[in-house]
Amino acid sequence: MKRFPALLPAAILAATLALALPAAAQDLKLPAPSPLAQVMQTVGTTSITVTYSSPGKKGRDIFGGLVPFDKLWRTGANAATTIEFTTDVKVGGKPVPAGKYAIFSIPKKDTWTVILNKNPNQGGTNNYDAKLDQARIDVKPESSPARERMTFLFRDTQDGGTTLDLDWAGTRVSLPITVDTDALSKKGIADYQSGSSRGLANAARYMADTAKDLDAALKLIDASLVVEQTWFNTWLKADFLARKGDYKAAYPLAEKAYAMGQKADYFFWKDQVEKALKDWKGKK
Repeated sequence: MKRFPALLPAAILAATLALALPAAAQDLKLPAPSPLAQVMQTVGTTSITVTYSSPGKKGRDIFGGLVPFDKLWRTGANAATTIEFTTDVKVGGKPVPAGKYAIFSIPKKDTWTVILNKNPNQGGTNNYDAKLDQARIDVKPESSPARERMTFLFRDTQDGGTTLDLDWAGTRVSLPITVDTDALSKKGIADYQSGSSRGLANAARYMADTAKDLDAALKLIDASLVVEQTWFNTWLKADFLARKGDYKAAYPLAEKAYAMGQKADYFFWKDQVEKALKDWKGKK
C-alpha cells in the first residue's frame, strides 16, 4: 500500500500521453504529393474559378507516359479538377451556362479534347458519364517552358474574355473563354433601374398609406418615374393625386397606367384601375 502512491504520477503521465497522442497525430502536417491549388479571374463582371490538385513531374515523362495519349484524363490529381462560372460564358465558342463543371481531357499528340462535364463531384474517371458533357473543345497543344507542377493560368484578360492555360512539363493547352460583358452590364443596369424604381414606389406607398403624407408620397413617386415609367408607379401617382382631389391630373395618368398594364405580364391592379376610371370620369 505504501508503494502505490509512488506509482500514481507515472500512471497519470502514461494516461496523459495516451490521450494526447491522437491530437498530436492530427496536427502533423506533411507536404502533399499533389497540393491543392486555386486560381480565380474576374472578366468584366464574371468570376471564373479553377480548383485543382497540382501533380509534379518528378523526373517522369508526362504526356505519352504518365498521362497516356488517347485516353480520358482527369486533368489533375485527386478529386476532379473543377471550373466555375458566375454567369453564362462561351468556352472555345461553345455555350456554357453559369455553374460548376469538372474538367476532363483526352490528350493526343497533335490535338487535345477538353471536356466540361456537369458533374463536378467526382474523382478519377470511373464515374465519368459522357451524357453529362456540357461542351467538348478540340485544341492544339503548344510547347512551353518546362514547369515542374501542373498549373492553370489566366492570361490576356479583357472585359470580354480571357484565355485559360493548362501548363505542365513543356506542354501548354489553351482554352479561349468569352463573356458578353456588354449585355450583362446592360441587363444589370436595367435590373438596377427596375429595382430602384420599385423601391421608390413602395416608399411612396408607405408615405401615402401609413404616414398619411401625400406630398412626400408624390415626391417619391416622381423620383420613381424618373428612373423608369411603369404602369405601377404611374397608377400610384394617379391615385395620390385623386386622394388630393386633383382628378383632372389623375384621370389621364390612370388611362396611361391602364394602357401600360394591358401590355404588362402581371397587371395585378387591373380591376382597381378600371373602377377608378369609371368613378373619376365625372369628376375630372
